[in-house]
Amino acid sequence: MHKKVLPILCGAMLLPMSPLAHAAANKLPASSNVTLGAAEEVCSDFTDPKWRDAQVIDGVEIQESRMCNPDNPADIAAFVKGTNNISMDTLMKTQLAADAITATNDMDGDGDPDHYIIKLEIAELNGHSPDTREPTTTFDIAPGIQPTFWVYAPKTRDMSTLSLYEPIANPLLRAPSPVIRVEQGDIVWLVLENSHYLPHSIHLHGVDHPYMDHGGEGNDGVGQTGQMDVMPGSSKTYVIKPRQPGTMYYHCHVQPHVHIPMGLQGIFVVEENRPNNWVQVFNVGAGQVRHPSQAVKEKYASEYDLHYQSADKELHMMARSANDPRLIGKRLNLEYDITDSAPDYFMLNGRSFPYTLRESLIIMEENKKAKVRVLNGHEESFAMHIHGHKPMVTHYDGVDNGPSSYIKRDVHGMVPAQRIDLEVNGTDDGLNSFGQGVWMFHDHVEKSFTTDGIGEGGDISLLVYKNYLNEKGIPEVHGMSLAPYFTKEFWEGKYPAWQDYDAWKSLGLPEIRATKEKGFVLNPASAKPADGSGAAKDNAASATEKPSFIGQLLTGLVLGLFGYVVYLKRKNILALVGK
Repeated sequence: MHKKVLPILCGAMLLPMSPLAHAAANKLPASSNVTLGAAEEVCSDFTDPKWRDAQVIDGVEIQESRMCNPDNPADIAAFVKGTNNISMDTLMKTQLAADAITATNDMDGDGDPDHYIIKLEIAELNGHSPDTREPTTTFDIAPGIQPTFWVYAPKTRDMSTLSLYEPIANPLLRAPSPVIRVEQGDIVWLVLENSHYLPHSIHLHGVDHPYMDHGGEGNDGVGQTGQMDVMPGSSKTYVIKPRQPGTMYYHCHVQPHVHIPMGLQGIFVVEENRPNNWVQVFNVGAGQVRHPSQAVKEKYASEYDLHYQSADKELHMMARSANDPRLIGKRLNLEYDITDSAPDYFMLNGRSFPYTLRESLIIMEENKKAKVRVLNGHEESFAMHIHGHKPMVTHYDGVDNGPSSYIKRDVHGMVPAQRIDLEVNGTDDGLNSFGQGVWMFHDHVEKSFTTDGIGEGGDISLLVYKNYLNEKGIPEVHGMSLAPYFTKEFWEGKYPAWQDYDAWKSLGLPEIRATKEKGFVLNPASAKPADGSGAAKDNAASATEKPSFIGQLLTGLVLGLFGYVVYLKRKNILALVGK
């Protein structure tokens, strides 16, 4: 041990000779200032504020919606009455095809249609464009985040984008696939018109339907057992007359390990039969149901559909890697391995935080109840938690097993494809509710708080009491600024989350670790004046500039090694000096 002490001491004695000693005596490096790009408006003025009001269109009562982005009331009227029963003026305010929903034949004389023909197409969002490097028919789940999706959509007319020059998808083409509502006992023809370039189908998961239809064709949507998959350009009609109500599920059963995660999945609700019960056939984008059924209105002040899903970035980028369906099929069916997959994006109703604030709030009033239908569209288990409330689950997979099965708790676990119905009660008694406020709700599997690994994002949203909303439907929060969440740089991982917690940025990035990235500036105070007047000062400063920390460290190491070598060769050196 004593042989090692002397070289160590010699090296240590040489360190004060190094500029490193000067660095050690200095204070810690200053924090850099990461400047974000322009933040989007939390809620723009693009939406007509009148859309938020309660109103009646073509005899359809439409509830108030205080969301930033409410549904188009004309769409709601068409979804309720059918495109065959509304005025031409109302139809022209939508982008629905004239035969998107045909509602006819009050066969039981109770004041509502009993025969529906519902037409669905398949749309690709953020898909490959043969003309540009950027995707087309775009749908952002968060600022700058555009995974490719395949979704069912109501049959539409006109362009799939907002205009020839704006590649943004029209509002009816979006994730998640729309919620479909029908009434118990009605005859429903669900027509899939395959407008996509790959085969697809519809499996009515949990919905009462015959294995074969009245024409002897398969009716279960499974190519291996009943009916060939629906080829591009073809159509298939699924026939049902559901006898049991409840919250069900529908999804594609072609290569389901790929097609379901790609977005071909949605909530399917069978409403209880009531007189004069015109149901809202589609709820595009899920969220608030602005025309609840008669049975729901008997017990609840409002109703919400919550569709949770996730996306593996590898899969969703692969789906737009070519413009040839043969190559897409090869890459997705033969090369993509779902057993190695990991979700990167977590969404509620097709969006991730902060965009969930615009359209997927649960808005409550004190002493009132809301019905919340939840689908776990993830590939993994899910744990729903609503802050400040203990909602009661009343139905599992659409089945009411009676009051003895009801469970009131603050975390509700769900396996993939499972549905639950929740009763959220605004009674401030310390059990149902802890009182009014802005209460977060989310999946409590912690990775779902993130968007491509960056938090806080994912499927986070808010339960908000009505008097905590501003005139645009944005919650009046009392914590940190939400502005950074509405920038692309935040989700690119360029912004230290705690940088602006205090004036001197004590928890920002230290300068020695920070790197200059395109789109933001480090330590802008050191930038040269635009007029060049600081050039002489810069030249003088560079002549006397202190060595960098790394340079000081290397100098100290070299000197230490030199001292160690001198120690090892001390006899030879002394003999040489003696001569």
